[in-house]
Amino acid sequence: MEFEVQITETLVKKLFIKAENKEVARKIAKSAYENCEIVLNSDDFCDVEFEIKEQVELKS
Repeated sequence: MEFEVQITETLVKKLFIKAENKEVARKIAKSAYENCEIVLNSDDFCDVEFEIKEQVELKS
């Protein structure tokens, strides 16, 4: 048998952003991320999950 295994890594970076409210803070963070001003890397590793997606019977 053959199995499709999906590996998902989660990276987390916490920022402190001065803003008028939560929505503005989210927009500032999103814009900085999209402009590559914020880059997550292996130092931001938080979790890993392994999930079996599909089982396939191999034909001889």
